[in-house]
Amino acid sequence: MDVRRLAAVDMHGAYGRPWRRWVILAEFLLGATGGVALGVYVAAVADGWVRLLGLWIAGACLNYVPLSAHALDLSRPGRLDRELAGVDIRAALRHYTTRQLWVAVPLLFVVLALRGRRSSHR
Repeated sequence: MDVRRLAAVDMHGAYGRPWRRWVILAEFLLGATGGVALGVYVAAVADGWVRLLGLWIAGACLNYVPLSAHALDLSRPGRLDRELAGVDIRAALRHYTTRQLWVAVPLLFVVLALRGRRSSHR
């Protein structure tokens, strides 16, 4: 899964509305900051399974860090259009809509983003 492409397709949506880019960027940033903070807090103050829940929340929300980084980059003028040039948006939306659920797997997008960076630098 291409984390950058997922961020781009999510930012574009079905109609490419400019306001959607900012809403998705805000979602990613809130998940990366607020979600991780909430998870760490819960893990720090709770015991037992609730502590594990806090760790899961923090780990899952860390997936928003690479999404946020890509969204910030794609927010620069012309970047989103270049990323999606020649892409069948409808097909990409169908493909990535279900893939977004993988954000619930702690650190998965972090690992995929790091792996993607390594392969693009070769």
